[in-house]
Amino acid sequence: MAKVKVAYDNYWQQVMDTMRMGLLLVSRDGKGRPNAMAIGWGTMGIVWSRPMFVVLVRHSRYTHQCIDITGDFTVNVPYPQMAKDVQFCGTVSGRDYDKFTERGFTAGDSATVDSPFIEECGLIYECKVVQYTDVVPDNFAPEIIDHFYAGGDFHRVYFGQILWVTADEDFPARLG
Repeated sequence: MAKVKVAYDNYWQQVMDTMRMGLLLVSRDGKGRPNAMAIGWGTMGIVWSRPMFVVLVRHSRYTHQCIDITGDFTVNVPYPQMAKDVQFCGTVSGRDYDKFTERGFTAGDSATVDSPFIEECGLIYECKVVQYTDVVPDNFAPEIIDHFYAGGDFHRVYFGQILWVTADEDFPARLG
């Protein structure tokens, strides 16, 4: 299905609702191979007068080094029937698996960034990293540390300026 350009905030609520299942964050590794990671934490809005998609990636994740190599990423909003694909991408590492091959994903050429998108997803955000910061453990409420960081594997927060957004023409209707 052909993708059409849309405004970054056209489907904000649908994106936030789908994040409960998981979105797919895509970047490339040092060999140019695409890697997809499931994300359940992130948001989008305006920062520095620019549309941003803010994502969190733990330092231990393969995707962390991929984004550091490319300086960009795509956020791919899957359809509900892709739940098993999202789960797979959230439980295995791109160090060990070619997730695109394993899940039958088609890598699409992005218009503005090096990282590809997943053709099978309905909504795509192309993002260029304009800032990143590592979370500061000392600045957390203790209950957050205890619940989310007991093992000490903290996140890097990437601010991705949204440069281009495309969607399947019938995207909202296919969300169910």
